[in-house]
Amino acid sequence: MIRPDAQLRAGHVPADLIPPGTDPRSVVIVHTTPRSWTGPVLLILAATVGISGLVYLTTVAVLSLMQVAATTAVAVKAAVPTLIGGGGLITLAVKVPKKPSK
Repeated sequence: MIRPDAQLRAGHVPADLIPPGTDPRSVVIVHTTPRSWTGPVLLILAATVGISGLVYLTTVAVLSLMQVAATTAVAVKAAVPTLIGGGGLITLAVKVPKKPSK
């Protein structure tokens, strides 16, 4: 019992802790329970798993929406000539004005 807390846990009360004039047999040592880290550790793990799951689900949702948008764009690109009625004879062009010559 080298450490003072080990002495106290064993029930030995050092003489310097007993006030003068007090009967040593009437002294009661009250010990606090050691702190349990299970709750805080589990809370951090649950929060980490929750945030990771949220990031994963958000990523999957965004990638799914991008895939739907790409598929829709391909379908619209293929359907536009048919819907216009030209069977691919109509093309769209952008006219750029010519620069004035000097």
